[in-house]
Amino acid sequence: MSEHSRRGARGGTAAGPDRTAGDPGVLGTALAVVLAFSLAQGSWEWFSTYLGVTLLAVVLSFGRVPEPVPGRTPAYAWSLAAYSLVVGLCVALTLAPALQRWDWLFPMPGTRNGCAEAGRYESLRTRAALGDLAGQDGDALAHAQREQSRAAVDGCLSATTTRWLPVYALGAALLVGAVAWAWARGRARRATPAAG
Repeated sequence: MSEHSRRGARGGTAAGPDRTAGDPGVLGTALAVVLAFSLAQGSWEWFSTYLGVTLLAVVLSFGRVPEPVPGRTPAYAWSLAAYSLVVGLCVALTLAPALQRWDWLFPMPGTRNGCAEAGRYESLRTRAALGDLAGQDGDALAHAQREQSRAAVDGCLSATTTRWLPVYALGAALLVGAVAWAWARGRARRATPAAG
């Protein structure tokens, strides 16, 4: 083997650890951004869906699905848990605006009716707050009532969605973890007869 080919072989093996070392950084960055955005106040907007999809693309492109190493089961379990939880958070962030707005996706029994009641109350409160001014411009009053009612309903649904979002995130993480674990076991089973 020539010196050039030996150097190439050494370079090839060195590239692997570098890529692996970068994976935790990518996952950590994605986790930090997801947490920062998910803790933001206010209604869930569609930009969070874009952000969630972008982070999923980053994690799935540059992150590596953990693979079991003989004799290092705890390390594999922790790596798989971290990877699954980050993907679960990204999925939850992606779905949050849809969960808030579409009752077929997230029924929230009783909560949506309660939020509608909160909107009606806010509309009445707006009328009462304007007092004598309410009779002077009916269109302006109706607009103010609609805006205040919508803001109250959105705030109520957003708060409820945020409370339930960890359930969706954990469900997605468990699904990702189970699929990754089954895939790794299947690969190991296929590799065993080949080695024998």
